[in-house]
Amino acid sequence: MLGLHVSGVKEPGPAPQGEQAVRRDLVIDLVRFVCLALVVVGHCMMVSPVLQGDGTVTSKNTLGDQPWFEPVIWIFMVMPLFFVTGGTTGLQSWQRLRARGGTGVEFAQARLLRLVRPAAALLAVMFLGFWAALLLGVDAQVVQLMTTGAGMPLWFLAAYLAAQLNIPLLARFHERAPWLTVSVLAALVVAIDCFRGALPMLAYANLVFLWCAVQQLGFLMADGHLARLTRSGLVGLILAANLVLGLVTGLGLYSGNMLVNLNPPNLCLLLLGVSQAAALQLFRPGLGWVSGVRWIRAVVMVAGRRSMTVYLWHLPLLAAMSGLLLLTDFPKPAAGTAEWWWARPLVLLGVVALLLPVLAAFGHLEERPTASVHTRGRPAAAVVTAAVVVFIPVADAALNGLTLGLLGGGAACFVLAVLLLGRMPERVPGDVGAERVAHDGSQPEGPLPAGPSSANVEP
Repeated sequence: MLGLHVSGVKEPGPAPQGEQAVRRDLVIDLVRFVCLALVVVGHCMMVSPVLQGDGTVTSKNTLGDQPWFEPVIWIFMVMPLFFVTGGTTGLQSWQRLRARGGTGVEFAQARLLRLVRPAAALLAVMFLGFWAALLLGVDAQVVQLMTTGAGMPLWFLAAYLAAQLNIPLLARFHERAPWLTVSVLAALVVAIDCFRGALPMLAYANLVFLWCAVQQLGFLMADGHLARLTRSGLVGLILAANLVLGLVTGLGLYSGNMLVNLNPPNLCLLLLGVSQAAALQLFRPGLGWVSGVRWIRAVVMVAGRRSMTVYLWHLPLLAAMSGLLLLTDFPKPAAGTAEWWWARPLVLLGVVALLLPVLAAFGHLEERPTASVHTRGRPAAAVVTAAVVVFIPVADAALNGLTLGLLGGGAACFVLAVLLLGRMPERVPGDVGAERVAHDGSQPEGPLPAGPSSANVEP
């Protein structure tokens, strides 16, 4: 997710002079911040629980029901851009880790830790909170509605983890044949789409193939392949992707509503990813100037250090706030009315206000738990087991929806994964870092910086 660089950490670079500082790409950080802000604002305009006359509660996607929404979401569907930027930083992280002698197991351990620790706290608090609501007499149907809405971010967690954990393997393919790798993944996406009518469950395979294909676009950006295209070439790529997207939706092969195309994902999201990656490369000079403005950089740094907490918690807090308001006499304008739209800024402010104490209480879980030099690395079996116990409840929630029982089981699985993953060890004498001390007098560095650091820092 949104990542920031810890100043003062030295990392090996490609320059022949030896060690040099590797600075974070401020453009990528800015784009991720904007994407996260759009997601939070968009959800505040969508969630609309409705209290029916018979006492039942239903949910309504007010924004999605607007006739002007389809062309707008075509532009502002930012999930592909999340994976493009994740591919860029993920590939660079893996290359730096591998240069220090790190392994794919260490890479997977770091990626799992930075996502599972904050998610484990969220699931545990949600489970306890919703059970408390039941005990206090809140109707079970209202609790289930809030549970379902609050669990929506879990599909992203599953897809993002699946893509990130495949980076070492996909990076090897990318080094040998970058364009062929993207083409093969795109062909797999199309093949899955062709058979999804006959085998609907097969469509969920694109949670892996589709987002890995979009992530590969970030690889192309990280290695400079997109930078080699001229401005006219980038404009042509944007136009071609959108023309194909317009063709497949216009012919009725896919829905024109990108939210419909999101879960399970399909070819439309890959075409959007191509367009967004080219646009990011095209506007990089201007974005570089914006990201260099001091106050903007400061805001991005502060938000980026706790971006995973913001992403995971904003929708559960929004669902809880909306559900609690149904139990009060607070004015509740009908969804879609002028009063409802005018209330959206207040809803956004309410979510931000609720996020502040959550960030204070749980934000530190995004800091990577490093340990002493004597800590041993986790065995591969422990890391693989942690990945499995994380994906089981998340996949179940993505396929069948989140229930209160699954929420409790998921919390237990995530806590178990955290225990299995342990802490990220520092390298001991005799590794690559120690050899560097013996030869050039520099200090040894492990795959992760020593001491407390943000989990959003790429290792």
